[in-house]
Amino acid sequence: MAFDYRKLKGRIVEKYGSQLNFADAYGISENTLSLKMRNKVRFTSDDIIAISDMLDIPENEIGSYFFTKQV
Repeated sequence: MAFDYRKLKGRIVEKYGSQLNFADAYGISENTLSLKMRNKVRFTSDDIIAISDMLDIPENEIGSYFFTKQV
Protein backbone atom coordinates (compact mmCIF):
# COMPACT_ATOMS: atom_id res chain seq x y z
CA MET A 1 0.00 0.00 0.00
CA ALA A 2 1.34 3.43 -0.96
CA PHE A 3 0.68 6.61 0.96
CA ASP A 4 0.27 10.18 -0.28
CA TYR A 5 2.83 12.41 1.43
CA ARG A 6 2.02 15.67 -0.37
CA LYS A 7 0.64 17.25 2.81
CA LEU A 8 3.77 16.18 4.71
CA LYS A 9 6.02 17.60 1.99
CA GLY A 10 4.14 20.91 2.16
CA ARG A 11 4.60 21.08 5.93
CA ILE A 12 8.32 20.31 5.58
CA VAL A 13 8.79 23.12 3.06
CA GLU A 14 6.67 25.48 5.18
CA LYS A 15 8.73 24.85 8.32
CA TYR A 16 12.23 24.18 6.92
CA GLY A 17 12.28 25.71 3.45
CA SER A 18 13.30 22.49 1.69
CA GLN A 19 13.52 18.74 2.09
CA LEU A 20 17.32 19.05 2.27
CA ASN A 21 17.15 21.44 5.22
CA PHE A 22 14.68 19.16 6.97
CA ALA A 23 16.74 16.02 6.31
CA ASP A 24 19.81 17.76 7.75
CA ALA A 25 17.87 18.82 10.86
CA TYR A 26 16.48 15.30 11.27
CA GLY A 27 19.91 13.75 10.81
CA ILE A 28 19.28 11.68 7.69
CA SER A 29 20.38 12.09 4.10
CA GLU A 30 18.15 13.81 1.58
CA ASN A 31 18.19 10.55 -0.38
CA THR A 32 16.82 8.58 2.58
CA LEU A 33 14.07 11.14 3.09
CA SER A 34 13.27 11.01 -0.62
CA LEU A 35 12.99 7.21 -0.51
CA LYS A 36 10.54 7.47 2.38
CA MET A 37 8.50 10.19 0.65
CA ARG A 38 8.30 8.05 -2.52
CA ASN A 39 7.10 4.95 -0.62
CA LYS A 40 10.32 3.04 -1.34
CA VAL A 41 11.18 2.86 2.39
CA ARG A 42 8.58 2.99 5.17
CA PHE A 43 8.48 5.60 7.89
CA THR A 44 8.97 3.87 11.26
CA SER A 45 6.82 4.68 14.26
CA ASP A 46 9.86 6.45 15.76
CA ASP A 47 10.16 8.50 12.54
CA ILE A 48 6.51 9.49 12.71
CA ILE A 49 6.75 10.63 16.32
CA ALA A 50 10.00 12.57 15.81
CA ILE A 51 8.90 14.18 12.54
CA SER A 52 5.54 15.15 14.00
CA ASP A 53 7.33 16.85 16.89
CA MET A 54 9.75 18.66 14.56
CA LEU A 55 6.92 19.89 12.33
CA ASP A 56 4.51 20.74 15.17
CA ILE A 57 1.89 18.35 13.82
CA PRO A 58 -0.90 17.89 16.40
CA GLU A 59 -1.41 14.30 17.50
CA ASN A 60 -4.96 14.24 16.14
CA GLU A 61 -3.68 15.21 12.64
CA ILE A 62 -0.84 12.68 12.30
CA GLY A 63 -3.01 10.33 10.26
CA SER A 64 -3.65 12.91 7.56
CA TYR A 65 0.10 13.46 7.11
CA PHE A 66 1.29 9.84 7.22
CA PHE A 67 -1.64 7.52 6.46
CA THR A 68 -3.55 9.03 3.55
CA LYS A 69 -3.77 6.33 0.87
CA GLN A 70 -2.47 7.18 -2.57
CA VAL A 71 -5.22 7.03 -5.19
